[in-house]
Amino acid sequence: MPALSPLARPESVPQPAATPPEIIRNFCIIAHIDHGKSTLADRMLQVTGVVDQRQMRAQYLDRMDIERERGITIKSQAVRMPWATGTPAGDQAYILNMIDTPGHVDFTYEVSRSLAACEGAVLLVDAAQGIEAQTLANLYLAMENDLAIIPVLNKIDLPSAQPEKYAEEIAGLIGCDPEDVLKVSGKTGEGVPELLDRIVEEIPPPVGDADAPARAMIFDSVYDTYRGVVTYVRVVDGSLSPRERIAMMSTKATHELLEIGAISPEPAPTKGLGVGEVGYLITGVKDVRQSKVGDTVTGERRQASTPLGGYKDPRPMVFSGLYPIDGSDYPILRDALDKLKLNDAALVYEPETSGALGFGFRVGFLGMLHLEIVRERLEREFNLDLISTLPNVSYDVRLDDGTELEVTNPSEFPAGKIASITEPVVRGTVLAPSEFIGAIMELCQSRRGTMLGMDYLSPERVELRYTLPLAEIVFDFFDALKSKTRGYASLDYEPSGTQEADLVKVDILLQGDTVDAFSAIVHRDKAYAYGVQMAGKLKELIPRQQFEVPIQAAIGSRVIARETIRAIRKDVLAKCYGGDISRKRKLLEKQKEGKKRMKMVGSVEVPQEAFIAALSQDGSDAEPAKSKK
Repeated sequence: MPALSPLARPESVPQPAATPPEIIRNFCIIAHIDHGKSTLADRMLQVTGVVDQRQMRAQYLDRMDIERERGITIKSQAVRMPWATGTPAGDQAYILNMIDTPGHVDFTYEVSRSLAACEGAVLLVDAAQGIEAQTLANLYLAMENDLAIIPVLNKIDLPSAQPEKYAEEIAGLIGCDPEDVLKVSGKTGEGVPELLDRIVEEIPPPVGDADAPARAMIFDSVYDTYRGVVTYVRVVDGSLSPRERIAMMSTKATHELLEIGAISPEPAPTKGLGVGEVGYLITGVKDVRQSKVGDTVTGERRQASTPLGGYKDPRPMVFSGLYPIDGSDYPILRDALDKLKLNDAALVYEPETSGALGFGFRVGFLGMLHLEIVRERLEREFNLDLISTLPNVSYDVRLDDGTELEVTNPSEFPAGKIASITEPVVRGTVLAPSEFIGAIMELCQSRRGTMLGMDYLSPERVELRYTLPLAEIVFDFFDALKSKTRGYASLDYEPSGTQEADLVKVDILLQGDTVDAFSAIVHRDKAYAYGVQMAGKLKELIPRQQFEVPIQAAIGSRVIARETIRAIRKDVLAKCYGGDISRKRKLLEKQKEGKKRMKMVGSVEVPQEAFIAALSQDGSDAEPAKSKK
């Protein structure tokens, strides 16, 4: 057996080369935001003895400051736990590989990767809130992957908990008896040992061919400043050993395995990973694109013929421009995005230039919360001050001559005759108390929604399904939904194709010149409202000049809204303490001529603060994203 890598810590005790698959259980925890996934994971770490009381802290697996501050999980985390359960033959030791997943709709791709690496899922529902939209979405994802599902009610220690009522709801949903729904408390630890026993009983061990060529699926990768890319894998067939040369099946890149090990919950080097095991690989590579998430790792000498399937690349849903306030920070922003891409497989970006904002990047995000998290991480971790332009979605535009264009930025919108424009639509699911049906229908119809159906989960709770344009829901839809339902509604959505729409580009002109940063693609019915709102906002924000400045909103060459910034006027009559009116009139005419000349040659400088404030419409959109906790 080859020696351990020099990177291995001397205090770590090497494990056997491969663990028998019969004693391995791979599972993940799926739930809606704030239903207690991370808290339950903390108790599991304590009950299994992986983390002792002295080292324990709340949200142990959440490594980012933003995750801890907001109480949300952004990145999946994997951990290996030992568990001994009583059997007729005596105590049997098992190895449980748990993946804690995010609950927010924006991070569904993280959940899909975790499900592809597991044989079972713990479906966690808050005993005080019941089933919510994202719970259903994650449950359907797990069912599509044919996973064994263990229903669990959490937070049974709360005074407002109604475990019997919600146990019936869950039972009706997945087709089991209400008595089969486990009741636990992530806070006190009640019921956690029974849950671990149930995981061992009901989740099947991994299946794979130990003698076949190695095949391991990459389900996550993170960048470590000192060690390069750390790749998290689930071995399906064969085995991987230190100092072995491996190949990535999609990129054809080959590397030497410097270190291989398991996370328990800190990285611990081992002598190898066998069938069904979950662990990490370190190859010393500095470019995460060579460890593409969803790729298959195999041996260089004995390569597998077919890669593993079951994983789809995340597709950006919302696009926004990110620009440094100080133009000299552009190289820092470029490096920062490159580094962030190492930890976030869903981030897509390309350089772009704006006449008003200078050099920056057009970045694709999974949703508004993802946009806000990425921007906050860039500002915190790389000490950048950024402006983000109004978020928009991707449109397909077909011109009269048959040319087809994909437009992700209003500045790319063609000026020629347009035959049709298609926009992305989503299938939205809203869960809410039945008393709010009217308010929800009214909101969805005002956002150009089409109703697909409605089901009662119980006499008090209803599920509504709508087809909605993505552009109508990525901004403030969630915020409006929460305010109309007093915070009781929950929303989940998934892409559902495209549809034709009557869309137009609204330009904002200052003294006749277009300011590209304020342009937006909106539905024709809402173009006037957008133009009036933006013109009014800029009138308040742009300082007065020595001459009159018109602010116009226009569709093509047709002006649809206008505001005027009045000129600063020097009092030229101050020295006139009396005398003939013609003298005063002469001075005023002279001033008027001067203003006219100045207007012809003068240019309007929009201060940086005005850009930030005008574009902080995305601030009003980001705040609802915060409230999604």
